[in-house]
Amino acid sequence: MAFPPQFLDELRARLTVSELVGRKVRLIRRGREHTGLCPFHDEKTPSFTVNDEKGFYHCFGCGAHGDVIGFAMETEGLSFPEAIEKLAGEAGLQVPRTTPEDRVREQVRATLYDVVEHACLWFEAQLRSPEGRPGYDYLRRRGFDDATIAQHRLGFAPDGRGRLAAALKEHGIERSQLVEAGLVKLPEGGGDPRDYFFNRVMFPIGDRRGRIIAFGGRILGDGQPKYLNSPDTPLFHKGRVLYGWAAAREAAREAGTVIVTEGYTDVIALARAGFAHAVAPLGTALTEEQIVELWRMADEPILCFDGDNAGQRAAFRAAERALPLLKPGKSLRFVVLPAGADPDSLIADQGAGAMAALLDRARPLVDVIWDMERAQGRTDTPEQRAALEGRLNRRVADIAERGVQYQYQQEFRTRLREFFAPRRPVGANRFDPQQRGNRRKNGGFGASAAQIRPVGIRPPGDLAALQQVQECMLLALLINHPALIDVAVEALGEISLKSEPLDRMLREILNHTVNSPELDSSNLQRHLHETGFAEQLGIVLSPRTYRQASFAAPEAQPDEAAILLQDILARYRSSRLQPDRAAAERDLAGDMTEANSDRLLGIVREQDNSGGI
Repeated sequence: MAFPPQFLDELRARLTVSELVGRKVRLIRRGREHTGLCPFHDEKTPSFTVNDEKGFYHCFGCGAHGDVIGFAMETEGLSFPEAIEKLAGEAGLQVPRTTPEDRVREQVRATLYDVVEHACLWFEAQLRSPEGRPGYDYLRRRGFDDATIAQHRLGFAPDGRGRLAAALKEHGIERSQLVEAGLVKLPEGGGDPRDYFFNRVMFPIGDRRGRIIAFGGRILGDGQPKYLNSPDTPLFHKGRVLYGWAAAREAAREAGTVIVTEGYTDVIALARAGFAHAVAPLGTALTEEQIVELWRMADEPILCFDGDNAGQRAAFRAAERALPLLKPGKSLRFVVLPAGADPDSLIADQGAGAMAALLDRARPLVDVIWDMERAQGRTDTPEQRAALEGRLNRRVADIAERGVQYQYQQEFRTRLREFFAPRRPVGANRFDPQQRGNRRKNGGFGASAAQIRPVGIRPPGDLAALQQVQECMLLALLINHPALIDVAVEALGEISLKSEPLDRMLREILNHTVNSPELDSSNLQRHLHETGFAEQLGIVLSPRTYRQASFAAPEAQPDEAAILLQDILARYRSSRLQPDRAAAERDLAGDMTEANSDRLLGIVREQDNSGGI
């Protein structure tokens, strides 16, 4: 929802940035500012500055920048409206509701929080009663002591129609409110309402802030379903909530990751064993909304599945749903437990060390996608291998973010090349240049622009030589695929190559292409010969260039060449903006005004989003 600008200004005015930041960062006052170690990246020398007068924080190390609202969102994994609601409570402000309907909905939600909280208290009390003894004994057999039961507010829903309604009526809670909260349901054929949960051990489900919004119930005995969650309500939507996320958020920031397991008891068992950064979906495969929530907690959550067929299917579904959402730095890792084990039983049988060892060996998402498609069929014949390549290409096409898509394409091409390569005889020289050249002719796959290194050069090496190889790669790409020039001519015109002869060659290519729109590669090469660039042309189109970037070769597919050009342009643009960023950082350090802050923020965003043809 939208918030009035006046309200946001008042909220920022009432809250001191250093006070909010100081809860997460040890700040030292220096004049009118505070400094400390940045909470957004690892550093040993403080580069993080807070300015209360101007109302913002800034890190000169990683470029993080924002106000109290942004800091709450980044450090606590809150959405913008959630951050506003939390901070408004601290500032003593009433969050404005823009329409009467908004106000009605919020009043209903506020009332339902009280209803669900009273129900939670009643379930807790029933667990301690004689009638709740079977539920209590079940939890003790699972290894949960009294402290664990109390910490997670576990309870029991006894048999008997209408008992919850009768108990909560004493607190002024009407039956209609229990229906709205998903605690009582109306029979389809009419008649008196009945309790939604009965004869079940109760697991309260909280929101991001820890407020109880729903329940999960585990039946005692052989009835079905074994686990039952509350229905969707104004407070609760199963596909958007993670069990245990309020307690796990802070622990996840300290651990650097978050563990996703399959059930309530697994989360509790992991927490008891020292893995407080664990959450669980609510009986279904991870949804897109839950994946995004996990990324607010950690860049690479670890999905931990049982070692049976159901666990394997759950891992594959999560991998498929994550692909379209991937962003630079945001992915998933996977752990598959031994057959017949879950986190609870593994820790009970082998201890927390066994669990930690498995988590340390978590596999990246790309491995899961590769294994998933490899398992779809044989790869003995060229047709079967082409089918595998086609399946992988379709997975890559699911990725919306072009930079991540390109890296996946490169990774799968490398794996396909290695997987289908003939086995070398024992003792054969794996670095034989002739073999390497043959692989190039047979469709080898080159490195990305970030991986290019001239043959014979080792870091730190000759930077000028490295730059020349990169520049040769760009020119070879344009000469062999001149159709790309039309769609990128403006971006190419802004590039200045370090090598003066190669830069003149680039200008000649651009000028000639503008005057000859139907130009093909052979005509362009003939023109460069005739205009005095024969020597440079031999260097640019040499095997050395193609060894570093096969997508620049004549036989490369147009879409592959286009992706490589996009990557090159992004790097040149980011490099050109670096002096502007350095100047903006110096200006902000000298005078921390809002104008200087906005200027730096704009450059940072432009660098992050640079690229494209």
